[in-house]
Amino acid sequence: MSASLARLVLASLRPRAAPLLAARASGCQQRRHHSYSCAPPQLNPTVFDKYMKLDTGSTVMATYVWIDGTGEGLRSKTRSLPSYPKSTSDLPFWGFDGSSTGQAKGHDSDVELRPVQMYKDPFIPGDHVLVMCETYQKDGTPHPTNFRHSCVKVMERVKSSNPLFGLEQEYTFLDTDMYPLGWPKNGFPGPQGPYYCSVGANCVYGRQVVEAHYVACLFAGLTIAGTNAEVMPGQWEYQVGPCRGVDIGDETWISRYILHRVSEDFGAVASLDPKPMPGDWNGAGAHVNFSTNEMLAEGGLAYIKRGIEKLEAEHGRHIQLYDPNLGNDNSRRLTGLHETAHRDEFSSGVAHRGASIRIPRHVSEAGKGYLEDRRPSSNCDPYLVSESLVRTIVLDDWSDFTMPEPRK
Repeated sequence: MSASLARLVLASLRPRAAPLLAARASGCQQRRHHSYSCAPPQLNPTVFDKYMKLDTGSTVMATYVWIDGTGEGLRSKTRSLPSYPKSTSDLPFWGFDGSSTGQAKGHDSDVELRPVQMYKDPFIPGDHVLVMCETYQKDGTPHPTNFRHSCVKVMERVKSSNPLFGLEQEYTFLDTDMYPLGWPKNGFPGPQGPYYCSVGANCVYGRQVVEAHYVACLFAGLTIAGTNAEVMPGQWEYQVGPCRGVDIGDETWISRYILHRVSEDFGAVASLDPKPMPGDWNGAGAHVNFSTNEMLAEGGLAYIKRGIEKLEAEHGRHIQLYDPNLGNDNSRRLTGLHETAHRDEFSSGVAHRGASIRIPRHVSEAGKGYLEDRRPSSNCDPYLVSESLVRTIVLDDWSDFTMPEPRK
């Protein structure tokens, strides 16, 4: 290739490559949590397997999982129990150093963990458990970062309507240098188009991690409906649900914990950032499908449309509650491009993936079913999202709700 031709090729690539390479250099700014770009030591899994075959007797290892002060990060610690717990009531309360998780000051740092759900542990052979926990302050009140407590109370109020949720969790695999897994290190892959639901090593990055995560979630007892490759290369989605009430929050958070743990085993990073790469690339969301008894019954489409009208009236509030930074994270994703509606404009439509709320075509034709809220970000808190939908559509009541404080 002549020098002049080479310069022309580089010039044609530069407008698209520049923002991507710049994003690679500043990845920690956009992926605040778990974004330290240091390569882990290369450990030998064969050595690890030797220890996993040892008999631990009747002792049960219980891994307590909780949401930290960022509103999107997960923490865990493990304790021994003398026997297998029959329910969460058999699990003791525990505590942690809240000053190390953004949930307390150093001079008064104890935060209490209260078990609320229990699942089979897919990581340690034997009868061991993962435990989803709520966080509480020293006076026995829910910690300000504990949004499950309020969600439980709201779901109890609408129990007769049987609120059902399905959450489509999108995420992006990154290498340990915080650049998308499988992408050329000094450039970018071909344009979007061939990657969605694709097959082949030239289009698919991370399938082994995806399927290991899928199996691990099913083993744990989670309601996982499916998975698929997404539009941006290295981006994937799995679906949680259908789940009733607060279960959508519990199962989504534990599925995320399992995703991070499985990715860790493969030496990859699972990012929930809603726009991990700037430029002409899709972001990542957590679309929520929602229905009630009234929506699923004959003539339910009228209830769906009425619910959409209520969602339009509360659009600004929902945008604030649909990511952990009061809408600021989602502002990078909800631009009106890449299958999104603009964050400042509410819209709805049948089979419209560029709308805030989509009515699936088969729902419109059947005259009943569910709606899809496409606004929640991939790093949303599903407790807040599910509570918001119920408050707006079913209860039409926000009178006792306290808006979360901005994250520091």
